[in-house]
Amino acid sequence: MLKNIKFETSAYSLKQLIDTNKKQIVIVGKSNVGKSSFINSLANQKNLAKVGQTPGKTKCINYYNANNCFYIVDLPGYGFSKMTKEEQENTNKLIDTYINNNKYISHIFFLIDIRHNPTENDKIMYEWLLAKNISFTIIATKADKIAKTKINEYTLNITKTLFAKEKIIAFSSETKLNLDNIEKIILENI
Repeated sequence: MLKNIKFETSAYSLKQLIDTNKKQIVIVGKSNVGKSSFINSLANQKNLAKVGQTPGKTKCINYYNANNCFYIVDLPGYGFSKMTKEEQENTNKLIDTYINNNKYISHIFFLIDIRHNPTENDKIMYEWLLAKNISFTIIATKADKIAKTKINEYTLNITKTLFAKEKIIAFSSETKLNLDNIEKIILENI
């Protein structure tokens, strides 16, 4: 269990990005994929990360301090958005700057909803992750929403759609399916 995870700050602009030499575990995925629930499961807390009522409104990078040893960093979701064009451009610039100027990112969790085929944006994100050469794991969220007997079929579908070589981990914030495996990956990367 990862203990003592606390929300530290939100960065809405480049000057608000944390300047730290602590390792960072980054979470990416489209809006409404379950990133907040994923963070809450890691922290074993119900309301650490706020679950948005309206997907696509988060314009900031959220930093969660874990044991004062490393950060879990939640990037704004992509895809469906309630932002203006200007807000979207600013958010994209913030994300690009954070990733491109950060040598302390040690692992990325790429979240995809197990129930749906990966979107064009998911494919772009996957290609981008491959190009960045940072270790990452694909997490298929909301696995409790489908029959247990269908999990392998659905994860295989994600693999085929992305042409992914990586093993995909099915996860549920409700049942904590594979939470222990995810914690192990984090501990191996900090």
